[in-house]
Amino acid sequence: MLAGLRPARRFARALALAALAGCAAIPPAPPLAAPEARPIAPLAREASGAPVLALVLGGGASRGFAHVGVIEELERAGYNPRIVVGTSAGSFVGALYAGGYDGKALRRIAEQMTEEELRDVIVPDRGFLSGVRLRRFIDRRLEHREIEQLPRRFAAVATDLRTGDAVAFDHGDPGTAVQASSAIPGVFQPVRIRGRDYVDGGLASPVPVRTARLMGADVVVAVDVGRRPEYAGALDSEVAVIMQAVSIMERYVGQDERRQADVLIVPDVSRIGTLDFAHRDLAIEAGARAARAALPAIRQAIARASRIQ
Repeated sequence: MLAGLRPARRFARALALAALAGCAAIPPAPPLAAPEARPIAPLAREASGAPVLALVLGGGASRGFAHVGVIEELERAGYNPRIVVGTSAGSFVGALYAGGYDGKALRRIAEQMTEEELRDVIVPDRGFLSGVRLRRFIDRRLEHREIEQLPRRFAAVATDLRTGDAVAFDHGDPGTAVQASSAIPGVFQPVRIRGRDYVDGGLASPVPVRTARLMGADVVVAVDVGRRPEYAGALDSEVAVIMQAVSIMERYVGQDERRQADVLIVPDVSRIGTLDFAHRDLAIEAGARAARAALPAIRQAIARASRIQ
C-alpha cells in the first residue's frame, strides 16, 4: 500500500514544482505611480474643430449601475466623449469606460460582479472596509495601465480630508484614484496618497462638472444618480445613517455644479437602495431610459457649441 503511494506522491510533487515554475515565469505587474493631482491641462480640440464632449458621472453607490445604461444609449446614438470624469461610483464606471470598455462590456461586468470582489472587511480603523479589493479590481481590469495611458482622458474626483477641497486625479494609478474617490467616510478607510488623506469625492463635488470644464470640455453631459434625501427604509444601522447623511449633504452641496452642465441626465433610481446589488438591472435600465429622453437636448447642446467655435 505504501509502495503504491510513492509514485502518486512523486507525481503530486512534480505537479507542484511545475506550478511553482509556471508562477515564477509570470512576471508580477509593475508598480503603478501614485495618483497625482497636477494642474489640469485642457484637452486640445480636434482638427475638425468639433466640440469636445465630456461625460460626467456622479456618485451614488449601487445606483451608479445606471451609468452603464447611459453609456449604452450614448453609444447607440453615436456619441463618443473624449473626456470622462467621475466621482465615487461614477469614477468606478468612468475608469473602466475610459479604459476601453464599451457599454456592452460594462453591462457584462456589472451583471457578473459580486459584492465580495469589492468588499474587504477589516478591524475598524477610521472605517471598516479598506477598499483594497476595489483598487485591485480596477487595476486588473485596466491591465495595470496608468490614467494617462487610457484611450480616453479621465479624472477621478476625491475630497482632501484635511482641507475639504475637491481634487481631481488624472495621472498615475487609476485603482488608487477610484479607491480614494469612493472612500465613504466611516465606511471605507481614508486613502493616503502622497502624504495626504482622501475620501469620497461626493463630499465636495458629487457631480464634477467643473473638473470637466477645466479639462477642456465644450459640452458637458452629466449624470446625477443621487436621490432625494427622503429615506423609506429603517435608519437602524451605522451604515444606513452614514449613507443617509452623505446623501443629504451631496444633494445640497452639488446644486450649483449640476446647473453648470449643458445636459443633466437624472435616472429614476428612487427604488434602488444605496447598497442594492440585487437590482442592478433596474438601475441600468433606468439609466438607459433617461439617456434616451436626453438625446434631443444633447444634439442641441452640440449644435450650439459648434456654432460658437
